[in-house]
Amino acid sequence: MALRKLRGGMVGGGTGAFIGPVHRMAATLDGEAEFVAGAFSRDPKKSKQSGEEMGLDPSRVYGTYEEMAAKEAKLPADQRVDFVSVVVPNSGHFPISKTFLEAGINVICDKPMTTTFADAKALQKIVKKSGKVFALTHNYTGYPMVKQARHLVQSGQLGKINKVVVEYPQGWMSGMITNPGNSIGMWRMDPKIAGGSCCMGDLGTHCENLVRYITGLEIEQVCAELTAFVKGNRLEDDGNVLVRFKGGARGILYASQISAGEENPLAIRVYGTKMGLEWKQEDPNYLIVKDPGGFQTRYSKGNNNLCKEAQAAARLIWGHPDGYIEAFANIYREAFKGIRALNAGKKIPVCDHPDATDGLIGVAFIDALLASNKSKSKWTKMKV
Repeated sequence: MALRKLRGGMVGGGTGAFIGPVHRMAATLDGEAEFVAGAFSRDPKKSKQSGEEMGLDPSRVYGTYEEMAAKEAKLPADQRVDFVSVVVPNSGHFPISKTFLEAGINVICDKPMTTTFADAKALQKIVKKSGKVFALTHNYTGYPMVKQARHLVQSGQLGKINKVVVEYPQGWMSGMITNPGNSIGMWRMDPKIAGGSCCMGDLGTHCENLVRYITGLEIEQVCAELTAFVKGNRLEDDGNVLVRFKGGARGILYASQISAGEENPLAIRVYGTKMGLEWKQEDPNYLIVKDPGGFQTRYSKGNNNLCKEAQAAARLIWGHPDGYIEAFANIYREAFKGIRALNAGKKIPVCDHPDATDGLIGVAFIDALLASNKSKSKWTKMKV
């Protein structure tokens, strides 16, 4: 029996948005889902316009997310949305996710999960109580070679991990911040919308999540220096962090929005007692593993000894690059496994996607950085 397409809804992501279309492409890449409803803007007229452009039934295009959650929840089971994608600025993540979860609707949410630790803790409890799927789109965990890196660490091939270096520099703010039309950047500077952090909330949380996903290491303490280099920025646009992990490993984490000329070169290097590895987001199809003698092994999708998770995450035949959309789609595909299980009256299986616990840890990480940056002693314990 053929599986029906899951019905999706979206809050935010209307005309002119960047991340909304990315979510729609990722969710529908495998033909498993289609979007049938949404509240695409706080402006009801813009929401209606966005719905028209997507060819949606006008009765399923709402003026507010509250109206959407209430009306969708009242629809018959064979009509209401199976999930909602939350793709609004940070301050909306908590109230919108809470509203839909309490209405009995599964949620896929952008990161960071919330703007405060209290809200993150509350949302984690709401997710558990709801029994619904909650996925957080730390999409870089969806790359095949990231999954292979995780496998190598988990299987002990690197030995005991001693050192991790992760960096995520971008350069758009060094010049684009002066562009009045740069709406992507403007809200990130507003603490009421972005929360207490700009650069580290946007990029640093990806670094933290990637390190934990690949290595399993838990942060114990951080020593952070956060700086606003661009005049007028109310939140930081650059951050440098020393990290102490539980178990003795050490790390360096650097994220920046003022590294002129950089596009999106997220990269991670992990060094163990036996081997080291390196992966770069701008060259994602390859994972380099290095031994102490200087010999290097390059893993790619063409290798026949990849772990099953890496093989399953690869969408295209070897020699053809899997990219950002495919990695994003892997998060959705894993979330859909849980949603389909619930629809069939079964328990949610173990799914390989970031969840509310990952979200809570990400917010705790931001709080620790902010506290360290203000502290005279600098080294600050991360509390979860």
